[in-house]
Amino acid sequence: YLMMGLLTARQYFNDPGEAETTLRTKINALWNGVEWDWYRKDGSDMLYWNWSPEYGWAVNVPVRGWNECLITYVLAASSTTHTIPVSVYETGFAFNGAIKNNNSYYGYVLPLGKPYGGPLFFEHYSFMGINPGNLSDQYADYHIQTVNHTLINYSYCKENPKSYYGYSSSCWGLTASDIPGGYNANSPTSDEGVIAPTAAVSSIAYTPEESMQAIRFFYYKLGNKIWGQYGFNDAFDLNEAWFSGSYIAIDQGPQIAMIENYRTGLIWDLFMSCPEVQA
Repeated sequence: YLMMGLLTARQYFNDPGEAETTLRTKINALWNGVEWDWYRKDGSDMLYWNWSPEYGWAVNVPVRGWNECLITYVLAASSTTHTIPVSVYETGFAFNGAIKNNNSYYGYVLPLGKPYGGPLFFEHYSFMGINPGNLSDQYADYHIQTVNHTLINYSYCKENPKSYYGYSSSCWGLTASDIPGGYNANSPTSDEGVIAPTAAVSSIAYTPEESMQAIRFFYYKLGNKIWGQYGFNDAFDLNEAWFSGSYIAIDQGPQIAMIENYRTGLIWDLFMSCPEVQA
C-alpha cells in the first residue's frame, strides 16, 4: 500500500523543477529497491508473509486466495528490478483457479472469493489505486467483482437475517472493524451486529446511491455519536448502543481515496498511468 501511494504521488508530482524531480528520484529509489521476488521464499511460485531476521520464514503464511493482497502481486509483476513471472500469480494468489466462486447471492453472481464475499475491505485496499473498471483476466471481471460483492453485503444487511436492530438499506456495511471488546472481520458469514461506516463509504465508487443513502444516515441520524475530528468513528452497534471511539487508518484512508475515485477518478488515473503498472 505504501508503494501504491508513492507511485501515485510520483505520477502526480510531474513538474520538471528541482523539487519535484528530486521527489520522483527518491520514490523511484525506494520502488526499485523492493525485492518482491525474494518473498517467493527460495524461488517458489508464491509470495509469503512474515519473514524476520530473527525467525526467518517460521510463520510460513502464503499470500493467496481472494483477499486484499491483489496489489502485492500487481506491484511484484510491475517491478522492473525484482519482478515475478506470471506463474507466481496463477499458482500463488489465484491458487490455480481456486479463488473462483461464481455462485449467486441475492441475485448477484460473485466471481471470486468466499461465500457472500467476505469483508468488504477486500474490494477497497488494492482498488484504491487499481481501477477495476474494464479490468479482467481468466478469473474474473473485476468491475463485476467489486460491484456485486458490495451489493451482496448491502442486500444482506437490508434483509437482516439475524434481526439486528438498526440494519436497513440506510444502515449497512460489514467489514473488519472494532467490535465491543475486540476486533472482528465482519461479513455476512461473521456478523456480530456491528456496522463499520468505511464499508459503505469506501464503496461509493461502486454503489453510489446505496452508499450515499448510508452516508446520510450516518451523518444526519447518528450524527455526533459517530462523527468527530477525523470523520466517522470506526464502527457502531445499535443493538448495544455502542459507538467506537477509535479511528483506524486502514479504515479512514480508503474512504478518502475512494470518494475521490467516485468524484473524479484521480487516484485511479494516476496509479494506472504508471508505465510499469500498465506493462
